[in-house]
Amino acid sequence: MEHRTLGRTGREVSVIGLGTWQLGADWGEVDEADALAVLDASAEAGVTLFDTADVYGDGRSETLIGTWRRANPGHPLTVATKMGRRLPQEPGNYTLENFRAWTDRSRRNLGMETLDLVQLHCPPTAVFHDDAVYDALDTLVDEGAIAAYGVSVEETAQALTAIARPGVATVQIILNAFRLKPLDEVLPAAEEAGVGIIARVPLASGLLSGKYTESTTFAADDHRTYNRSGEAFDVGETFSGVPFEEGVAAAREFAALVPEGVSPAQAALAWVAQLDGVSSVIPGARDPEQARANAAAGRVPDLGDGVREGVRRIYDERFRPLIHDRW
Repeated sequence: MEHRTLGRTGREVSVIGLGTWQLGADWGEVDEADALAVLDASAEAGVTLFDTADVYGDGRSETLIGTWRRANPGHPLTVATKMGRRLPQEPGNYTLENFRAWTDRSRRNLGMETLDLVQLHCPPTAVFHDDAVYDALDTLVDEGAIAAYGVSVEETAQALTAIARPGVATVQIILNAFRLKPLDEVLPAAEEAGVGIIARVPLASGLLSGKYTESTTFAADDHRTYNRSGEAFDVGETFSGVPFEEGVAAAREFAALVPEGVSPAQAALAWVAQLDGVSSVIPGARDPEQARANAAAGRVPDLGDGVREGVRRIYDERFRPLIHDRW
């Protein structure tokens, strides 16, 4: 597995990481043995970056990673967690006092004295402009609670604001073949500043796997059901904000571009990983087979200009008018 420097953290991480939202049981139930098997399979396949958050399963995802870490102390793992959604998304809640409480909880969950990377979890836009927020994060670094901090964003403008801050090590952003806006400014700005890019939702909530049809349904406790129109959180987190039926049709077009011997999901992950400026891509996995298949995307040869041009054509024709100006 290729490794790249994760921005200003200075840490080397695998180009394909693992997103662990689903291990918190927010995509349907996942038992502990199955969750640990996913972590095992990912690590065995060369993954060295696990991304989590303190609200995934109300800490369940962090706790599972902590359990796995204790059983695998020799694995060169970087854990990126997130904070800021345990209270209402109001700028006044982003204080040093709350940051200390949240990071202390994550440290207990993960069994880590110093957290590798803590990211603000898609806070309101005003937070990105608040000097006191960055001062508080710097204080956590000085106190040894965290080694580095970054941000997770919904909008490209938020990413650009964060990249300009000298203490921000990483930006996590939705980036996939159906969400191309970060290519315009965010990736070039991050690369120039030495800020790492963690690409999330790389399969557009599974659309780019090519496994769905217009009649596919999801469990009631799966965000692909309960957040279809943004009822619970930003709709861009579910299917990248594109209408489901349009996404299914576009996924068929994408699958037609995929070279022989590579699955549509692997091609979609490889497409993101092969972009200049991307540090790591963090797909989720529900079982060991999926984890291994995702990791194999990090070994896919260059997809070529034909695939890249095809992705651009699909986006321009189907999605640019719908979502480009929104995020």
